[in-house]
Amino acid sequence: MKIFFRRIHLWLSLAAGAVILVCCLTGALLVFQKELEQAFYHSRYFVSAGNQKPGPDELVKAVKNNNAAAKINGIKIYTDPERSAEINISIAEKKANESFSAPQEKNNKTDNTAKAKEPAGKPESRPPSFTVFINPYTAEILETYNSREGFFYQVMSLHRWLLASPDGIGKTITGVSTLIFLFILITGIILWWPKTKNILLQRLKIKKNAGWKRFNHDLHIVLGFYSAIILFIFSFTALAWSFEWFNEGIYKVTNSPLQPPPPPASVYVADAKRITYNEALQAAQTVLKDAQYYNIAKPKDSLATIAVTALSKNPVHESASDVVYIDQYSGKPIGTMLFSERSTGSQVRSTFRPVHTGSIYGTPSKIVAFLVCLFGASFPVTGVIMWINRLKKKRKKAMGKTISQPVMEDVLQS
Repeated sequence: MKIFFRRIHLWLSLAAGAVILVCCLTGALLVFQKELEQAFYHSRYFVSAGNQKPGPDELVKAVKNNNAAAKINGIKIYTDPERSAEINISIAEKKANESFSAPQEKNNKTDNTAKAKEPAGKPESRPPSFTVFINPYTAEILETYNSREGFFYQVMSLHRWLLASPDGIGKTITGVSTLIFLFILITGIILWWPKTKNILLQRLKIKKNAGWKRFNHDLHIVLGFYSAIILFIFSFTALAWSFEWFNEGIYKVTNSPLQPPPPPASVYVADAKRITYNEALQAAQTVLKDAQYYNIAKPKDSLATIAVTALSKNPVHESASDVVYIDQYSGKPIGTMLFSERSTGSQVRSTFRPVHTGSIYGTPSKIVAFLVCLFGASFPVTGVIMWINRLKKKRKKAMGKTISQPVMEDVLQS
């Protein structure tokens, strides 16, 4: 029976090994994306704390003064006194090709959005969007940034779509390879399973004093056992980004509605003045207190509410955000969508990202995720080496039998 599973394990690995290696390597890089970006671009994310913040409206005014063509989509305000504010803007294609007037960054770094091109994989009808990082105390624009032109977006694109279109063949290849990887992990555990206690002890540790072939064998077998369960979880959660049927299955299994309940609508008042960002923030803070940030989204039309998303300072996980809906005319909170109020399916689905990225338990789980991704990237390499070594061993045996046959005939004749 193990011969059958060994063959399945081998052929599936040869079919998807290259994609698995790429996904694991890029996954290891993406685990600490947030920390690396904040370390390399510290002046983009952090400022010196001041005495008084001018408020969201003044920040929006500074952005509009810098580029009159900018359309404000939303603003993100952090409660951390040393964090910069973030304003999401979009610009018509003709205007996007013009240079921003934002000053150069510190350390002689130029604003890298002066050449605002249409991001790859973005619908042509949709104008380019940017994040304006701004000092919440002085309203100084720190940087205007298009995340889709950054290094980590390219890594993510390679990880999810093999640098192809988000809905193209690359997404299908990674999705199918992820499914194959699940079967590889299952067959790997079956092949690993020992018959005796002595064999069990051998397969739980790497033999240091053996030759390189045995060392390579142990790297594949031993590290494979310790990381198989976590790699299975990573692969299983990855299916949510590859297949729509998998997402729908989450809601069916949990008996939850696929679509969230519609948000409440503002009470339209003709010729009424809409509330400001300052008033929207103040209204949200009366409902959602002690948050890490408040993300204020601009209403889409005259009947929509202002949706303010906030993440608690002690959240269940990084995706467990709450939303308060504010009437854009009266400024009163008229509804909420707390994380605890979401459907079971929505709550389960929201855990997939923090679990998949390893951030579910903070830095300790990120370290584990980083190491496991590196182990996963090594398995196609060590597995191919093991396969080549077996082929060489079989050839030597075959050659030995062929050579010894005439000798044996001479012995019998004599």
